[in-house]
Amino acid sequence: MEEQYSLRQLFPELEEELYKEIEQHGEIREMPAGTVLLKKGQTIRYTMLILKGIVKLYQEDDEGNEFFMYDIEPGEACAISMVCTYRQENSQVLAKAMTDVSVLIIPLEYMDEWLGKYKSWHYFVIRTWRARYEDLLHTVNAIAFKKMDERLEHYIKERVRTMGRHIKLTHQEIAADLNSSREVISRLMKKMEKDGWIIIHRNAFEWIR
Repeated sequence: MEEQYSLRQLFPELEEELYKEIEQHGEIREMPAGTVLLKKGQTIRYTMLILKGIVKLYQEDDEGNEFFMYDIEPGEACAISMVCTYRQENSQVLAKAMTDVSVLIIPLEYMDEWLGKYKSWHYFVIRTWRARYEDLLHTVNAIAFKKMDERLEHYIKERVRTMGRHIKLTHQEIAADLNSSREVISRLMKKMEKDGWIIIHRNAFEWIR
């Protein structure tokens, strides 16, 4: 009952019959922070709806270097898994649980059926792709037009919004997400601490502004 309630609260615009099908065919999986949900080159057999926690998507090069793209939050879906299941292609991205997550897994064979059967699912897929496209535009614009201190400020505020005021992230992890160096991030965060924005702890920080 609690899982059904969460599904309807997080995804409120679906038809009642679709909720029933999702509950019948979907599988809820609980995974701890750090779990890799998708690997580059993996054949995708399902799509994912996020019920709890934050999932981070990265572009990964052949040497294993990661470039942060965007977050997927509760009430959202993995657009990459949607297109991969629809076209039966391999994933080109890496998806990793930033926090402990609860994910609803929906098998491949229902995607085409629901797109034709339920208008709400059709619109949900379109909205998901539009949201992810806007996320990517924001990432590109930030890299092209914003200074690193502005990008860091936005990044931290987003982390506070999704994770609360106490954030367990190292300077190296933040630097990797922002495609910068640990030294640059450490210097900028020390300035933010001096200006009264944050308190830096070991492998964490606290937002106090």
